[in-house]
Amino acid sequence: MKPDRRSFLGVALVGLWPKTDRPISGGFVNESDRAGHRLRGRGPFAAPPQRVRIPLVVVGAGMAGMAAAWHLDKRGFRDFVLLEMEAQPGGVSRWGENDISAYPWGAHYVPVPGPKSLLIRELLEDLGVLVNGKWDDRHLCFSPQERLFLHGRWQDGIEPNLAATARDHEQYRRFERRMQEFRATGAFTIPMERAEKEPGLLDRISMADWLRRESFDSPYLAWYVNYACRDDYGAASSATSAWAGVHYFAAREPDEKGPLTWPEGNGWIARRLAKRLGCYLRTAAMVYRIAPEGARMRVATEAVEYVADCVIFAAPTFLAPYLMESAPPVSHFEYSPWLTANLVIERPPRESGIEQAWDNVTYESPTLGYVVATHQSLGTRQDRSVWTFYWALTDGPAARNRKLLLGTDWHYWKEAILDDLARVHPEIRQCVSRIDIMRMGHAMVRPTVGFLSSEERLRVARLNGPLLFAHSDLSGFSIIEEAQYRGVTAADRALKRLGGSR
Repeated sequence: MKPDRRSFLGVALVGLWPKTDRPISGGFVNESDRAGHRLRGRGPFAAPPQRVRIPLVVVGAGMAGMAAAWHLDKRGFRDFVLLEMEAQPGGVSRWGENDISAYPWGAHYVPVPGPKSLLIRELLEDLGVLVNGKWDDRHLCFSPQERLFLHGRWQDGIEPNLAATARDHEQYRRFERRMQEFRATGAFTIPMERAEKEPGLLDRISMADWLRRESFDSPYLAWYVNYACRDDYGAASSATSAWAGVHYFAAREPDEKGPLTWPEGNGWIARRLAKRLGCYLRTAAMVYRIAPEGARMRVATEAVEYVADCVIFAAPTFLAPYLMESAPPVSHFEYSPWLTANLVIERPPRESGIEQAWDNVTYESPTLGYVVATHQSLGTRQDRSVWTFYWALTDGPAARNRKLLLGTDWHYWKEAILDDLARVHPEIRQCVSRIDIMRMGHAMVRPTVGFLSSEERLRVARLNGPLLFAHSDLSGFSIIEEAQYRGVTAADRALKRLGGSR
């Protein structure tokens, strides 16, 4: 039976389907599920006509793989290759561009790292974002940064304030005090492996359960925490480890400025790393088998089979069993299905109140809202823009939502997106000329209850042989600092195994 879009989005959308006299073009982009299903079905694949001996192969040119390559190159090791299945590197930091602006297909900002975050600061210094210890203002998000549509109006900031009672505000203050207490323990760090304590008891309950145990019953606070979990983890607060939920709020300093952002989001970082690492990078080079050959490893693509002393597997960990006969168990790694759309806006919809912000969120929407790619433009004001719309499918089992995501056509999702935007922009269909949609069946790992403490995750993260794992999913959540840490850690282990620079 075809899914009912109105039921999926909720009864609040009934009656929001106005006619439009503007044709809307578009389609699905960056479709890779067929290649993934080919791996899952184990081929068939063509035998590679060429065999190359090389000390090191890095599999996967997302942020973890590129961070590994960046670190290797900086340390003087240059005898390696970086393989990427897609035509474009970057993973969830991929980007696009049209005649209006560049725009993101995934991650769209970097929180300003504090002085203890040495690795990410080193990278941003290399890229000219941090100069002589100061942040280049051109890379800091311009104002207004965030707004929330609540009770028929836009308010400044995403924490609900309109109609919040004194009791709600008291719970906001008490919640922040609890986060300050957690922050002071030193147990919540970025990268998470540098914490002085294990996740412990907080990993055994959900974030929603923790709120109830602490007598936080404000519906606004519950919504806000749930939104944070959906936005960063692709999971509802009821399905997120309380340790991860607390980490979202306690791992960073509350007075940080920023964030750092660009029209193409973190694609700005990915494209500069790709240019710098171009001599190592091979795109459209899907690895379909990794197998031991004596003390070495064979890495097969349809063009080349590499024989390496060491392999850094920086692709999502759940893929390992489809590539390796003796892969470690990864059954507890659960991933969120995700949809991102880029909308060409020919003219801004009419609205009153607070002006459009970089990040625009709707209260109690199943989606995550949209960011404006042209927000960082230093040019004169222009009516045409690109909005990047995010939707993590968090309600219900991930497998069911993945089937829905991949089994429905572009028209279905186009209408679902427009229905959601019509909550706050009733004339949106008269403003949009194109909607391109990217579907990711396994966009990011979910820090489910018990996962961070699981022996399965810890075992994969600690492997230190000829095969090294290096994806951010080893941390339980997908942020750039974790991807970089995992990539650099694997690179250091590889260098030690291979004997230093070459």
